[in-house]
Amino acid sequence: VQLQAFGGGLVQPGGSLRLSCEGSGLSLEYLNVGWFRQVPGKEREGVAWITKSGDATYYQDFVKGRFTISRDNAKNTVYLEMHGLKPEDTALYLCAADSSYDRMRVGVQSNWRFLTPSSYWGQGTLVTVSS
Repeated sequence: VQLQAFGGGLVQPGGSLRLSCEGSGLSLEYLNVGWFRQVPGKEREGVAWITKSGDATYYQDFVKGRFTISRDNAKNTVYLEMHGLKPEDTALYLCAADSSYDRMRVGVQSNWRFLTPSSYWGQGTLVTVSS
């Protein structure tokens, strides 16, 4: 039972990438899913999250208007479309899933540590924005 994140790579500033978060032995249909990112030496930060049904999304201000989170429950996958990438977007991007609306909301919007050991985490995919 795990999450797997895919789609990272090297892209020039202003470019685009689409990340995927897939459940393996885990049905994402019943889980809220969030994207986080981490740079060595810096605190992990929430980026965006989407509710179980996909009827609501949230974005941190630093990605608002550039990133879009979506889900396809039939494919058991959550996506993060990233456009207008900047060098400061360079990070390891991780996805997490949790059945609790409040844990995911606070985890993304305030402190990732609010997600508990019962939450599911993917291994991360590296995004590098550089010319």
